[in-house]
Amino acid sequence: MTAAVFDTNVIVSGVLSPFGTPGRLLDAILDGFCLPVVSDTIMEEYEDVLNRPTFRFSPSKTRLLLAAIRSRAVYAPFAPFPTAHVLPDPDDAIFVEAALGLHVPLVTASRKHFPPHAVGGAPVLSPSTFLARIA
Repeated sequence: MTAAVFDTNVIVSGVLSPFGTPGRLLDAILDGFCLPVVSDTIMEEYEDVLNRPTFRFSPSKTRLLLAAIRSRAVYAPFAPFPTAHVLPDPDDAIFVEAALGLHVPLVTASRKHFPPHAVGGAPVLSPSTFLARIA
C-alpha cells in the first residue's frame, strides 16, 4: 500500500471535484488504497480550511471526512524541518516534515510552494502523477 502526505489543496479539491483527479485520490484514501500520512498539525490545517465559510461545506460532513482520514492515517513522527524558512510559505513546512519523517512523497497541486531546493529531498508529486502510481 502506498503512503503519501497530501497537501490541503488536494483534500479540498477532492471534495469540490469528486470526479476529478483529487476526488479520485480522496476516494483512494477513503477506500484504503493509499495511506494518508499526517500529523496533528496537518489534521488541524485540514479542519481549519475545510471549515472556512468560503466553501460552505456541511460541518457534519466535514467532521465525518476528517474522522475517516484520521482512522486511515499513519502519523508521522515529529521531525522539525530546519530550513522551513526557505519555503515560499514557511507554514507549509508541516507537510515537508511529515514526508521526510516517513520517507514518503508529498502530493500537491501547488508544486511551486515546494521547490526542489527547499524540500530537503522529499519527493513532490502532482495529484495525477501520484494517482498513476497507485492505479
